[in-house]
Parts: sequence; structure tokens; C-alpha cells
Amino acid sequence: MDLKDVESKIGEGWRIVDGHHLRCEVTFKNFVDALAFVNKVGAYAESVNHHPDIYLAWGKVSIEIWTHTKDGITALDIAFSEAIDRLI
Repeated sequence: MDLKDVESKIGEGWRIVDGHHLRCEVTFKNFVDALAFVNKVGAYAESVNHHPDIYLAWGKVSIEIWTHTKDGITALDIAFSEAIDRLI
């Protein structure tokens, strides 16, 4: 997928890393809220069988997504990022 096309479609909290995957970081007021968000993302990921890398810390969650079988960003990743934006 063309990176300019990807840039035009992703939300403002997302960035393209190394031309290969999407990353966002979301902050929360505490660990409980961050964990609740991770659980929502995990449930969604399982429902669509597309699993991101998730890093959970106190008040912060970092998410990275890409399509492993394509070794890069696909329309599925963009749709996944949009779904995550709706969960925030």
C-alpha cells in the first residue's frame, strides 16, 4: 500500500513507523482505565482475528499493527486503527 495513501487515511493519533507498521500511544488517568482499554482492544482483535502488539504501562497504552502475511500495512490495518479510535 502506498504510504501517502495510508497517511491520508489514518487518524491523527497514528503514525507510520519505518514505512512498515502503524503505531499510536494513548494516555489515561490511571492504570485501571488503561487496562480496560487494552481489554477492549484485545476483545476486538480476537473478534476480527487481527492481533496488534500492545504495551501497557501506568496510564499509557501503545499499540502497533501491521499485516504479518504481507509484511506491511494493508487496508485491514487501517480499518483496525479506525476501530481502535472508536474504542478510546
